[in-house]
Amino acid sequence: MSARPDLPDAAVAVLACPVCAASLEVGERGDVLRCLAGHAFDRARQGHVTLLPPGHRAPSGDSAEMVADRLAFLAAGHYAGISAALGDAVLQAGGAVPQRLLDLGGGTGQHLATVLDRLPGAAGVVLDSSPYAARRAARAHPRAMAVVADTWARLPVRDGAADRVLVVFAPRNGPEIARVLAPEGRLVVVTPAAEHLGEIVAPLGLLRVDPDKAARLAGSLEPHLVPVARAERRDVLRLDRAAVGTVVGMGPHARHLSAELREARLQVLPEPVEVTVAVDVTVYRRPD
Repeated sequence: MSARPDLPDAAVAVLACPVCAASLEVGERGDVLRCLAGHAFDRARQGHVTLLPPGHRAPSGDSAEMVADRLAFLAAGHYAGISAALGDAVLQAGGAVPQRLLDLGGGTGQHLATVLDRLPGAAGVVLDSSPYAARRAARAHPRAMAVVADTWARLPVRDGAADRVLVVFAPRNGPEIARVLAPEGRLVVVTPAAEHLGEIVAPLGLLRVDPDKAARLAGSLEPHLVPVARAERRDVLRLDRAAVGTVVGMGPHARHLSAELREARLQVLPEPVEVTVAVDVTVYRRPD
C-alpha cells in the first residue's frame, strides 16, 4: 500500500468535529484531524478517517465482499449512465457552480469521482458507514476524501457547508441534509424505479422495488426540503452471468440470498441476459 493520499483542504473544510461540532484541521503529518478543543481523530493507513463520538458505533455497512462486487461492477462501466445522470443533475440544478460536494452513503466513491471529473474546481467528501467502502473511497479521486460515520445521527459536517449533497441508492436523513446544505445548495437523490433490474428479479428471487418508494422518499425529506426538478434514466445492459452475480452481490439482495442459492439460480439465466437499469433523479432545495 502506498502512502496515504493528501487531504484536500476544501474537503476538510466541509467537516465538523463529531464531539463538539467545531471545524477540523489536518495535523502536520496528515495522519490526524483535530479541532481547537483538542478532540483528535486518527486517519487509517488506507487514508480514511472515522468521525464518530466516543462510544458511538456506525450501523452495519457493506461487507468486504459486497464492496469488492461493487468495485468490479462499477469499474466495468455498467452504471456509467447513472453517474452521467447524477452529474447532469448536479450541474443543472441552478445557482453557482458547486465547489463542495457531500456524498452520503457514497460507498466506494466512484459516482462522486465521476462528478468531480466534470467540476475541475470542486472537492468532495464520501461519508459511509462501511470501513471497507471508505478504504476504497479514500483513493477514488485526488479531490475527495472518505469518512466513516453514521448517516442517521448528526453528520460530522458544518452547518451550510455543502453546495451539493448526493444520495445514490442510500438512506436520507432529511433534517441533517437540510442543516448541512448551503443556502443555495441542492440535494440530488438517485432512486431505483419499479423496473430496475426487473428481468432478473423473479428468476433470482430478488427484493422488489417498493411501489410506495416515491412517497416514502418525499416523506423522508419534506418539509425540510422541497423538490425542484426530476428526471429519469433508462438503460439496457447485456450482462453475462458473472456480471449478474456481481450486481446482485453488491446490493441489499446479498443479505437475503446465500451465495450458494444465488449461484444455482444464476445457472438458469440465458447468457447474455438483457437487464434494465432504471432510476429516477430528483433535485431538492431548502424551502424559502
